[in-house]
Amino acid sequence: MAGNKSYTIVEYFGGDDGYRCGYCKNEKGNFSHGMWSHTMTVQDYQDLIDRGWRRSGKYVYKPIMNKTCCPQYTIRCHALKFQPSKSHKKILKKISKFISKGELPKGQDDGEPMDSVCEEACPGEPDKVCQSEVKCAASIDIQKEVAECPAIAEVQKEVADAAPADSEASRKEPVSVTDARTTATAPKPGVGADASRPPCRKAKDLRKERRLQKEQMRQDADGVSSSPSPAQTNQPKPLEDFISDSLPDNSSHCLEFRRFLCDSPLEAEYSPDGPEMGYGSFHQQYWLDGRIVAVGVIDILPTCVSSVYLYYHPDFASLSLGSYSALREIAFTRQLQKQSPKLSFYYLGFYIHSCPKMRYKGQYRPSDLLCPETFVWVPIERCVPHLENSRYARFNQDPDAGDARVLKDVGRALVLYRRTVMPYAAYTRKRKGPTDETEVQQYAGLVGQDCAERILLYRA
Repeated sequence: MAGNKSYTIVEYFGGDDGYRCGYCKNEKGNFSHGMWSHTMTVQDYQDLIDRGWRRSGKYVYKPIMNKTCCPQYTIRCHALKFQPSKSHKKILKKISKFISKGELPKGQDDGEPMDSVCEEACPGEPDKVCQSEVKCAASIDIQKEVAECPAIAEVQKEVADAAPADSEASRKEPVSVTDARTTATAPKPGVGADASRPPCRKAKDLRKERRLQKEQMRQDADGVSSSPSPAQTNQPKPLEDFISDSLPDNSSHCLEFRRFLCDSPLEAEYSPDGPEMGYGSFHQQYWLDGRIVAVGVIDILPTCVSSVYLYYHPDFASLSLGSYSALREIAFTRQLQKQSPKLSFYYLGFYIHSCPKMRYKGQYRPSDLLCPETFVWVPIERCVPHLENSRYARFNQDPDAGDARVLKDVGRALVLYRRTVMPYAAYTRKRKGPTDETEVQQYAGLVGQDCAERILLYRA
């Protein structure tokens, strides 16, 4: 190939055969399109995952959503707007307690079961791919994909502590200012409010006032005269504050984080307006007292950090390291966004509503699901009602909307033939033998116009 331009090179294998499903264990119910990626640019992979594709090593696959037994919807979290839920805060406090005091939670109730990458993230590669080359070892575990999680109904109730509460408790009788522990007596019918008593206020307002008073007392003790403004006190505590809570000097453990480039089909790239470390695939190592206890793999792409998988030492399963790593990766995404403004999303892989153990991804709010027909992002709150009625659902409710990036002229799709890059139209004039237009049309439709005109489809 002439020039120094980087290309993505793939072999497409179709998706006619069914494979064993790692979620419902259906022996032939998992259907997906697959491609073997010899090399791939980060922009091409960004465009592919925004059309429902996902990589497992060098194997890139796209579930056939209206055919597979457990439809897998691409999910992304708005990292900049993310606020940890009560369960997330509990996990962060549990980690902090373990590091500071050395108290490892007993039992496995709070832990996260682990499952094989190959069963769930790698749905059966075609025989024409050398299995030894597929970077999908059965020894790798993805606890994120099978984390214990609350049901959707519970997730919707888990908001940040400072968010307005709409619970039954907040709708009870207001509390008197004079004694926050005593519930004010309701006025008798026909008498009206007691004018001799202070006006009643909502419980949440009283909680805010108590926080202000405590903050004022603390600042007075420190010699600070100015009190915090209401705007400051009303702001919920950000994720970074929970992660970076100060630990005592005599902490029982030391937790460190190291990041390294790792082997992947994605080519490492650097851009003046990109993150300092560049784009590509990275190992995130979790070191506890000098030993590795967990390793995560992430892809840093032009607009997102995509979580690939994480595996950890089973002795620390009770620490919920899967959820903890996701929270750290969200915080890392927010850090990168300061260097690269367009990099603002955290991709959690696939959301599978039909599999209860996979619904935990929905609690990383705010988040969107990808419409499987129009490839637009729709808030998950609008998607869940459709998924309650049917495993497969179109989220875009505009009946006239379609795939805006569909390739209309298959002749413009790029192919790599005899080490030469050419449009498919030129390739058909050069080669001899049976036509493969149907297969190329299917491939081009799946990857979309942008990718079909950039990615090289290998033809023997």
